[in-house]
Amino acid sequence: MIATIAHGPHVHKIDLANPMDISIPLVGGGKNVNAWYLDLPEIVPVHGDGFIGKVAEGGNVNFNRINFNPHSHMTHTECLGHITRELYSVNQQLNTYFFLAELITIAPERRGEDLVIPAKPLELALNKKACDALIIRTLPNSESKMSKDYSHTNPPYLQEEAIRFLVSLGVEHLLVDLPSVDKEKDGGALASHKTFWRIGKKERRQATITELIYVPNDIEDGRYWLNLQVAPFENDAAPSRPVLYKILN
Repeated sequence: MIATIAHGPHVHKIDLANPMDISIPLVGGGKNVNAWYLDLPEIVPVHGDGFIGKVAEGGNVNFNRINFNPHSHMTHTECLGHITRELYSVNQQLNTYFFLAELITIAPERRGEDLVIPAKPLELALNKKACDALIIRTLPNSESKMSKDYSHTNPPYLQEEAIRFLVSLGVEHLLVDLPSVDKEKDGGALASHKTFWRIGKKERRQATITELIYVPNDIEDGRYWLNLQVAPFENDAAPSRPVLYKILN
């Protein structure tokens, strides 16, 4: 199933029959990814007043209650409402869903006790190429990212200078395989979040950050079309499913 997309002066062909899902699903229990010191998510059948929400236990239907936090337990997309006093919903701020994207792989660099992504490797990887969305896969890269508990581990993060570079390049949608673009314990500074959305300046209300993705190693670096599917939650962040399509021409 081949689709043709016009983007500025360029016309791209993509194969809709071969999507590449780079999301981490909510599975519940100990096999679930986790961050920010929360308990694991729960997916449990509803019971009450004679009702049994599980066919295997004698119920008529499977009817589960799901307890989770999008920031902690799965791939999620957030808007500037994540850090502003005024309430902004990602369901209202994000209203287009297809973007020309660049996938790059970066090895975070040691800075004291931290592993960071500075501006320079991003500059080298992108080589001044403009894109609507940037997807960053970090090394080492293994499937353990899909079930890792990141709490109290000081994961890699993006330095503010790196975010400033991406904003100058026009990147509006940033996707990372990390629990945050900021240092885990930064005293609430949130420098990279604030710089990305230009808080206190001309805010980039249409811009989004997607965290806790996983990009398998068999997906090569390069240019793709990204379909950023976001659940319609009226919240600062919502579960999301970013899907890549290879450009055929």
